[in-house]
Amino acid sequence: MRTFTNANARDARHAASLAKDAKAAGRRASFAGGGSDLLALVKDQIVKPDVIVRLTSIRGADKIERSASGLTIGGLITLDALQRDESVRGQYTVLAEAAGAVATPQIRNVGTLAGNVCQRPWCWYYRNGFPCYKAGGNQCFSFAGENEFHAIFGGGPSYIVHPSDTAPALMALGATFSISGPNGDRKLAASEFFTLPRQNAAKENVLADDEVLTAVQIPAAKTGVRSTYKKLMDREAWTHAVVSAAVVLEMDKDVVRSARVVLGGVAPIPWRLPEVEKVLTGQKITDAVLQKAGDVAIAGARPLSQNAYKVPLTRNLVKRTIKELAGRV
Repeated sequence: MRTFTNANARDARHAASLAKDAKAAGRRASFAGGGSDLLALVKDQIVKPDVIVRLTSIRGADKIERSASGLTIGGLITLDALQRDESVRGQYTVLAEAAGAVATPQIRNVGTLAGNVCQRPWCWYYRNGFPCYKAGGNQCFSFAGENEFHAIFGGGPSYIVHPSDTAPALMALGATFSISGPNGDRKLAASEFFTLPRQNAAKENVLADDEVLTAVQIPAAKTGVRSTYKKLMDREAWTHAVVSAAVVLEMDKDVVRSARVVLGGVAPIPWRLPEVEKVLTGQKITDAVLQKAGDVAIAGARPLSQNAYKVPLTRNLVKRTIKELAGRV
């Protein structure tokens, strides 16, 4: 492992300035919150930082603030703290369940919300030193290679899947992301934060190298809203979703007033299903509506040579999750 120095940030703006200064001096900087993903990247020599900017030195960046307009969640809150927070569990169940679905208890105790949203893909070609698009090369080795767990939606030229559990939940909740950089702060809807490979094959989001995700704002929950996160894996622990679904329904008795459905594990970004949402809106959840929702959910799927199994898996997970959620009292 190469030698690097640590720099403790006073606040988000200072962290961004430290990264900018390092770049100006010809040095490479990486941000570290919980640091579990960064450690793996450094050990595998995918990332070779000269400076690690520690974000855990920023006071108050792990808090949840409540107001009439909703929640503001600090990016450095641990996934364990997030899943155990009573207001999140009660009003934003999908996010608590997603945070609780990440990896192992040990990882959730140190891993942060911002780190989970911004983690790099776990494609074995990228993680094992192949010169792929993600590593600055000009080829996606999974397209004609081992692609069992790769994208069936939105792929090309890279076919990675976004590894975050919390990202689909945040998108389903209509969250807004706060970003800090050396030149100021900005806010983006979660739906605008993630980037497809056709936009930038080397990155998964819009963050510049000297920007950090500092907080997430979630609008106040409406009356009648219920939500859930379901995750299918190839084994029971320390793994990412083969397919996952974050579903938020606003119910008026047994009629769906509005819906948000976002998939994980099937695309290079959290994959929202607006056509499924249209199928559900204004309807009672009947078997016919569920069948149509499942069929619409897989419209446009383009499986690779080894991952066609994800298509029926996606259809059935969407149907089952909506049915269960609509049936909750």
